[in-house]
Amino acid sequence: MTSRATRPVGTVTRGTTNPNRLRRMDRWIAATHGAELRRAADPVAVDLGYGAAPWTAVELLHRLRTVAPRARVVGVEIEPARVAAALPYERAGLVFRHGGFEIPIRQRPLLVRAANVLRQYEEGDVADVWERLCARLAPADPATGSRGGLLVEGTCDEIGRRHVWVALGPEGARTVTFATRLGSLECPSDLAERLPKALIHRNVPGEPVHAFLRDFDRAWAAAAPYASYGARQRWIRAVRDLTADWPVTDGPVRWRQGEVTVRWEALAPRG
Repeated sequence: MTSRATRPVGTVTRGTTNPNRLRRMDRWIAATHGAELRRAADPVAVDLGYGAAPWTAVELLHRLRTVAPRARVVGVEIEPARVAAALPYERAGLVFRHGGFEIPIRQRPLLVRAANVLRQYEEGDVADVWERLCARLAPADPATGSRGGLLVEGTCDEIGRRHVWVALGPEGARTVTFATRLGSLECPSDLAERLPKALIHRNVPGEPVHAFLRDFDRAWAAAAPYASYGARQRWIRAVRDLTADWPVTDGPVRWRQGEVTVRWEALAPRG
């Protein structure tokens, strides 16, 4: 019997997963965190709560190794049967472990990806989970310019067309990224249903995330003439207009992917 001291932290979630579901998040991680992974002697990434099948962990290894060939991935699941089912997929650089938010590995990971996990928890649980996971990240190193490990926590739809995630470092929350397949979008506020748990109940008047999505919809409407050049050009124009009032941290290279990233402080819940 598992002892109380080693019992995984967390609860079993539904485990819904699909191949290629997290591609938008993975590509963003590779683009924005690839330099940290390349610089490390042993770049370890954790796919936390990969679900009923190990597809997302397999894909994460492949995508990280395009930018950091030494990257290793540890898939962590709280449901033992899911770990047993994943073991045949182990290979060089990819292993699976039974565990939860304690992250049962010796290393301080450079990346923890937790997608569609906290969505099934209570809003009041989020701060404690974030704090626990951030404490497990590799620390920043001013001597080398490293900002330390990265926690990416968010939610997407079943086939990965719409996704919103928060990026956190050892010091806490940094940014919020909205990512979508532009051809599926009627207006930016369609992404509201995919807000992570920390924000989804805050999409109400008086909260910053509600104001942001309202302004994004207005910018999208104002950019309607650009639709004749395609949804991508309309998105780019709308995001460019947003930068006048919101602290957007990325640029046209990412906007072209159907993304926009905003500083966490601008969208953080009030109170």
